[in-house]
Amino acid sequence: MGKAKMKAFAVVMTSALTLTLAACNNGHGASPGNSKKQGGDAATKDVTITFQNINPDPSTPSYKMIKEIVRQYERDHPHIKIELDSLNTDQQKLKLKTQAAAKEVPDITIVNPAAQMKPFVDAGLLAPLNDVADKDGLKNTFQEGLLDYYSFDDKLYAFPDGNNIEVVFYNKELFAKAGIQKLPSTFDELITTVKALKVKGITPIAIGEKDSWTGSLLFMNILLRTNEGPNFLKDVLDGKKTFNDPAFVEAVDAFQELIQAGAFPDEASSIDYNAGGNIFKTGKAAMYIMGTWETGSIDSSSVAGKVGVFPFPTVNSKGDVNEYVIAPGSGFAVSANSEHLQETKDFLHYFITEMPKVQFDLKNTIGSGQKVEGDLKEAGYSELAINLNELFQKVKGGDLAFDNTMNPAIAQAHLSSIQNLFVQKEDAAQVAKEHQSAFEANQ
Repeated sequence: MGKAKMKAFAVVMTSALTLTLAACNNGHGASPGNSKKQGGDAATKDVTITFQNINPDPSTPSYKMIKEIVRQYERDHPHIKIELDSLNTDQQKLKLKTQAAAKEVPDITIVNPAAQMKPFVDAGLLAPLNDVADKDGLKNTFQEGLLDYYSFDDKLYAFPDGNNIEVVFYNKELFAKAGIQKLPSTFDELITTVKALKVKGITPIAIGEKDSWTGSLLFMNILLRTNEGPNFLKDVLDGKKTFNDPAFVEAVDAFQELIQAGAFPDEASSIDYNAGGNIFKTGKAAMYIMGTWETGSIDSSSVAGKVGVFPFPTVNSKGDVNEYVIAPGSGFAVSANSEHLQETKDFLHYFITEMPKVQFDLKNTIGSGQKVEGDLKEAGYSELAINLNELFQKVKGGDLAFDNTMNPAIAQAHLSSIQNLFVQKEDAAQVAKEHQSAFEANQ
């Protein structure tokens, strides 16, 4: 989008856990009707708000957060029913695409920032939320510049659920079992680590590549290094580079080297995101290269207390480990065609106000997109969470995910191409050429 500069994010990240939240404000706003009375006062009609989300796993803190906030809102507003439609990420994307085509977007749905949400905005399917953001200063609870990724022409269309970086989680016990004493700081050392784990019969890196964005996210770490800094995709969009650039070809080669070394589970492309993550969380894989949104889930799994973290290493002596693939979170958006638009906006205001506080209590605040007050150690946060907070303090910037940068058609070609590399080895120059062709055909 161009508004929020990555340099700004470095500053933003360092203050992510230092400032205070706006005061809680309960949502109100039921329409007058005849069916039910609230507190013996004016009559209010029953309203059902559909809330599509991507938190289907009851074991995760994010699932518990949604359920807790919804439960409280329904208690406070007996005439409001929040109907949850909880799907995994790819299922939700597909369902929303179908719903959008029929102009039947749920009252609240999930969209990804920047390029991914633009088609929904252009089609007039999402309601502007500036009024919600302005109420009680809600917008001021967000990290500076973050809402720009969800805004077009000065209109805000979604509130992010977080702002994360991608890191390497590792199982300390499995590393010790394989005799690994030094954390890999270079790509060659990462390959050596993978081979040492394989010898011991340990799956080196967990992944669920059936949800194709997972492999792409990992690949973008490599490209960030081989390009020796951010903005490769921006340079392609601006006509300064093409996908045939040596940095991209080098990244494809390195990614394939990781696959060919046996880094990932067998049949990785048939394992979905949740199942892939659970390979790590049940102690069956030594590493998990994923966004910091997984921290709370890892800390509530069977490997809690055994997990450390380190930045993605340099590649061929290139890149800065303090630059990350940055992931502004999925956004909560409202249907422009909602039959209960005001009630939906009122609930969303309550939800976004409550979310960071509930997340903090659930030990799931790492990667929050909102300013949070609280001492992590005093609140009983894990060593992993505290170590991650230290990494956040050193962030110098980075890149967005591929599918948050390129339009959906180009992104889909990329996702399919990366997913295919898990099935068969390809010539890196040919992969680059196919990316360039897709880019030129879908501009």
